[in-house]
Amino acid sequence: MKQELLDSLAREIISCQKCPRLKAWREQVAREKRRAYREEIYWGKPVPGFGDSEARVVAVGLAPGAHGSNRTGRQFTGDASGEFLYPALYRAGFASQPDSVSRGDSLRLRDLWITSAVRCAPPKNRPTAEELQLCQPYLARELEILSPRVIVALGRIAFERVLKIYALPRKEYAFAHGAAYALPSGVRLLASYHPSRQNTQTGRLTAAMFDEVWAKARALVDEAR
Repeated sequence: MKQELLDSLAREIISCQKCPRLKAWREQVAREKRRAYREEIYWGKPVPGFGDSEARVVAVGLAPGAHGSNRTGRQFTGDASGEFLYPALYRAGFASQPDSVSRGDSLRLRDLWITSAVRCAPPKNRPTAEELQLCQPYLARELEILSPRVIVALGRIAFERVLKIYALPRKEYAFAHGAAYALPSGVRLLASYHPSRQNTQTGRLTAAMFDEVWAKARALVDEAR
């Protein structure tokens, strides 16, 4: 039943045209392409979540990358953020392999669902407040369907969107890398810096720091068995 609901939601997301600015940008990028990918057919549509429909852990990112998920059609696939994320997921036992190349590869997620706060690639990777709000119902419905025990928010914006869904005040739940909160609903919310190139290349987020977050997520779901 969960898979059917998630599939239905994915179809709705893919056909979404709520945000004219995002629609125009994602389609422009898909037409013009980056030279390295000029022979590829870009996805160029909103990107749904993916993973294990029985997942107890949900990872929430910000938005598709223009030449990453907007090209491949799969969350955190085809860009530097994914190149940092998937090895960590593999080390923690959440992924069947340490890389994510395309929707057609052999990657399988275990006990994990990956999604994002915004489903279309935004110009300069900066969605507006209105765009975040228009996209929020998709994330809320995913969380309702999956009913996770742990949510890993990748970045401040994702963290704050989760708080909004659960109607929780930001002042009582401060974002900090490695922070962990037990929400009134029983869900555990973990915070991490986003695995963007800007964070990983500057050393703000290291592999060891990221591994600690996923090890904590693993420990929390294992405790709940």
